[in-house]
Amino acid sequence: MRRRRFLALGAAVAAAGSGAGLAGCAAGRTARAPLARVSVVASTAAGASSERIARAIAWTLREEGLVRDVRVDCRHGAPAAVATAALGGDRTGATPRVASGWGTGERWLLTGVPMLSAAEMDDSGEILAQATPLARLLGEREVLVVSRASRLRGFEEFADVLRGDAAALVVAGGPMGGAEHVLFGMIAQGLGVDARRVQYAAYGDPAQAAAAVLGGRVAAGIGPVREWAARLSSGRARALAVSSAAPVEGIDAPSLLECGVRVDYADWCGLLGPAGMSAEERAAAVAVCDHLETSARWRRTCRTHAWVRHHLGGDGFAQWLGGETRRTRAALRDLGLLNRPDTIHANTISWGCCAHRY
Repeated sequence: MRRRRFLALGAAVAAAGSGAGLAGCAAGRTARAPLARVSVVASTAAGASSERIARAIAWTLREEGLVRDVRVDCRHGAPAAVATAALGGDRTGATPRVASGWGTGERWLLTGVPMLSAAEMDDSGEILAQATPLARLLGEREVLVVSRASRLRGFEEFADVLRGDAAALVVAGGPMGGAEHVLFGMIAQGLGVDARRVQYAAYGDPAQAAAAVLGGRVAAGIGPVREWAARLSSGRARALAVSSAAPVEGIDAPSLLECGVRVDYADWCGLLGPAGMSAEERAAAVAVCDHLETSARWRRTCRTHAWVRHHLGGDGFAQWLGGETRRTRAALRDLGLLNRPDTIHANTISWGCCAHRY
């Protein structure tokens, strides 16, 4: 099979620029009057970190005087339904806990890979068509890991097994269709392996995925660098590769690009407004997001939680998000997760499954 190329963040890095990429676009903006009020909507189905990030954003916006009245609206329900409701569509399946009476134009949706994938998999429509992209805020590299006792000594051994018998190599990670699952599919395609044949164990809790890897119940795992850093530094786990074009500081492992796999990928989160925002409303919202990136409070909060800032605002984010949506859709299709149930049978996805030991 011809080797596929996936460059999920390369265009974003170029768009951000080398010297002034993160803060430069905000530094030149003139001061604006604070927004009257904003409700930051987060999906509880996206995990506890989503709510933490939403609350951190709201706190910073309030403390910086960027928004006079800012709240967090954590919603239950399927991520795609939460997105539709937050952006002004049908509320079916998305129960608001707070701020339910706020206007559509005052709601900003916290989104990322899980929500993007969910919208594609349940055929509820492309999120981008319902939204006004405001800014990408955070991005985190993923790491491919094995337990200390694993017989897979490096990425080459992992690749050899995957090429030889994909069914024998179970990899653990986050929920079905999430960042780790998508990345595993991209790695398989980059190695010339049919992604529909990969074996993936989906876990809702990163600690459960880590326990499966360290306990030898799966051959390997994929997760955010932040989640694995302590286990790697203690020697309980070993890193085989990081999901970037260049090595990641503090991780003793090559990049996927150095391993011959054309993948540059990161999990990310950002903010979307409703599709009906006026040009003036959008400009004001983007300016607030740009100011957030330059805030010392926000930077301290990110350091405290080990969140990696990866800011891209306005038109740059809109262009990047369009490409990211297409890449995600292609990866999900390659994994056999679209047009279910016709294609999903070819790709094994399980919860807490056992695997051959390597």
